[in-house]
Amino acid sequence: MLLIRQWLLMVLSFALWGTAMTAMAPLVDSGGPMLVAFLRLLPAGVILLCAIPFLGRRWVIATSDLGWFLIFTVIDASLFQACLARGLAETGAGLGSVLIDSQPLMVALLARSLFGEAINPIGWFGLILGFVGIICLGVPSEFLSHWWLLGRDPTISTLWTHGEGWMLAAAVAMALGTVLIRFACRDSDPVAVTAWHMVLGSIPLFVFHSFQVGDLSSLWPQWTSLQWTLMAYASVFGSALAYGLFFWFANREELTSFTSLAFLTPVFALATGGLWLGERLEWLQWIGVCLVLVSVIFVSQRRRFWEPNFSSNNGLTRESTK
Repeated sequence: MLLIRQWLLMVLSFALWGTAMTAMAPLVDSGGPMLVAFLRLLPAGVILLCAIPFLGRRWVIATSDLGWFLIFTVIDASLFQACLARGLAETGAGLGSVLIDSQPLMVALLARSLFGEAINPIGWFGLILGFVGIICLGVPSEFLSHWWLLGRDPTISTLWTHGEGWMLAAAVAMALGTVLIRFACRDSDPVAVTAWHMVLGSIPLFVFHSFQVGDLSSLWPQWTSLQWTLMAYASVFGSALAYGLFFWFANREELTSFTSLAFLTPVFALATGGLWLGERLEWLQWIGVCLVLVSVIFVSQRRRFWEPNFSSNNGLTRESTK
């Protein structure tokens, strides 16, 4: 029962992220990407800070961790949320979620290099499948038509104006953040690090939004009560609870296998995005979705596929490295 409860808590963060993407999607057009990112981070960070005394944890970031903490804050909070909100404005919640959750593939490579987590041939095959899936998902149609049909030559700026490019940049930032949390939490509490990095990382987003708007009277959108409710959900559940759980487990579990649970996020995002927002993917993107999901399954279960007799007393504990 304890293992089931822990597994459900691990999955919960990805489920909340998927549904939060759907909640945020209709808000970025009216509120602006930077403001939505700011409103998602700051309240979530404050909530986690208020929860720290009740959780019996430490508030202070250790002096020895400050350098890594600042790098973690810039990459995982400011950069990731900015790219996510900017990309969400040009992609749907379902497609955006799939692109974001390509990050387990990147985490696997980083974890192999930094922490020695094993990637056997099954794992490498999964990474190749994921790379092909990302091409199907993230490369704009004019690039593919040029490649297949020898159409006009598109420019790099054409790629970056698409939301897919911003989403892939967000995935890279999140993958780096997932690894950096271990360096930022060597002598600090992961919940405190998560909370403070949300609060401090939200400040550049609001400053950037202020410069974009220019008129101080237009800083805040004229949202309805339903829209503010969606924003509150994305902040409280999709950030405070989801990120608190994610980085707590990321600091304890084997990174490659834990982050591969992110393949569940697009399931929730595609389901809620299809039911509520009426989003639909093209056939090539559906192929990309399938390849990404299969690839993450291969990466997460690589040792069991490669060693059929492999067994573990605790499926949620870290795998031993080779």
